[in-house]
Amino acid sequence: MKRRAFLVALPALASCARSRRPRLNVFNWSNYVAPGTVPNFEAESGAQVRYAIYESNEEMLARVMSGNSGWDVVFPSNYLVSPLREMGLLSRLRREWIPNLSNLDPRFRAPDWDPQLDWSAPYMWGACGILYSRRLTPAPARWADLWDQRLSGRVTMLDDPGEVLGACLQKLGHPINSTDPAQLRAAGREAIAQKRLLRAYLNAEVRDQVVAGDVLAAQMWATTAQQAIDVSSNLAFAFPAEGFSLYADNAVVLRESKRPELAHRFIDYLLGPRAGADIVLASRTATTNRAAQALLPDAVRNSPTLYPSPEVLRRGEWFRALPPAAQRLRDRLWTEIKSA
Repeated sequence: MKRRAFLVALPALASCARSRRPRLNVFNWSNYVAPGTVPNFEAESGAQVRYAIYESNEEMLARVMSGNSGWDVVFPSNYLVSPLREMGLLSRLRREWIPNLSNLDPRFRAPDWDPQLDWSAPYMWGACGILYSRRLTPAPARWADLWDQRLSGRVTMLDDPGEVLGACLQKLGHPINSTDPAQLRAAGREAIAQKRLLRAYLNAEVRDQVVAGDVLAAQMWATTAQQAIDVSSNLAFAFPAEGFSLYADNAVVLRESKRPELAHRFIDYLLGPRAGADIVLASRTATTNRAAQALLPDAVRNSPTLYPSPEVLRRGEWFRALPPAAQRLRDRLWTEIKSA
């Protein structure tokens, strides 16, 4: 987190003028906007944006669960939209305040997790797979390959219980959203067996270690993998043969927001064609915004990492909200895995 220095001898008039600007509080995933996104919105809207980032859904949830977090707009993954709504934490979207919803790709205009887009606006989507060094021969092509002794101390898994247990379930031939206690416990044993090989559980922060060659293979989200591949031609990405997870991160307005119209305006701005394209070019994300895709260079729009072929996508499984009992068991297994 960068510290901000403030000048203490500012003219009183300027200080008062700043205090009258409406302030919007936005909490988003890292690398999910372009450098100019927030400043441009501030200039267009006259608002001041307090913008902060997180690296996992769990980190975001810990901040907003109280219902008095101070945030206006956050970006939960698709499987959390329904639980957040049921907990009374979300404000129903005012579609008339988000005309740019019409820019969404057709497959995101009525998603399973929110068919009427009453509570969420799909923002970015992606998949999970294996980022690896081309020095590895044979190249990893399955989740099972991340249990290979040759990777000892040079392999990482995501610090994300859904992704780790999901990969273990798929390695065993089970669905990623399994609620079967026996299958879940077997997946937990797989994760514990792998721990002796792992360097760590890491999210986006492992990217530079893979680029440097210190880590040879990492369970990684496609968008972070693309960022690494852009830096190093020695890296490649595999969608595991057993299957892989699919997710979509969505902009939502928290019920606690005291600036709902400004919050909607920010979401609408993100879904604009030019703003959306600039974000993709800066962050190498897979956008839900069809109008933005049309403005992208062919090399980005046709990236097999960000936009895999329909044949590859057929192996993907969308994360879904789980029954409370299954989620409690998963939480308990994750605690056992991390402490093993």
